Amino acid sequence: MRLVSCGPFDDLIMRYAIPLVIFLVIAGFLASRLRDGYDPRILPSVLIGKPAPDFQLPELRDPTKKFSPKDLRGKVWLLNVWGAWCFGCRQEHPFLMELSKDGTLPIYGLDWNDKREAALSMLAELGDPYVLSGFDPDGRVAVDYGVTGAPETYLIDKQGVIRYKEVGQLTPEIMQNKILPLVRELNK
Repeated sequence: MRLVSCGPFDDLIMRYAIPLVIFLVIAGFLASRLRDGYDPRILPSVLIGKPAPDFQLPELRDPTKKFSPKDLRGKVWLLNVWGAWCFGCRQEHPFLMELSKDGTLPIYGLDWNDKREAALSMLAELGDPYVLSGFDPDGRVAVDYGVTGAPETYLIDKQGVIRYKEVGQLTPEIMQNKILPLVRELNK
């Protein structure tokens, strides 16, 4: 049996019909996710509600001293992952400086995949908002925390449990609407 051609556009229709249908299905799926409030910038962390991974790193400013989350048991604190090479970290830095002067919440740094000299130079230039920074030049601790990029910030409670993770720059809105209400609750 031979198919009868209906015109010169049959080959064109067959060549593009399947990719067009696939494209429309994918576009429809993405549109429905965005309409339902899905934010592709938010990466859920499997560590929320679990103990923060322990580590012992040399301090950035004084490599003879060590920094470990165990040292902070009994405090609610922020762990901010940053690097001198990170443009977003430099943009976030003035806000961290304001936050550190406020004194509401201690900020500890995790200098990630960096050179010590570059990190110290950045802090000398822009100011140091951190109580101290652990130096993680090979990124091993960042891997344990599931860091996908800098900056990232973790809120850790008095028992050493991660209660919140922010991917990207902290802003006044995030602090007021998400982090500070949690801090008040955790400090009760």
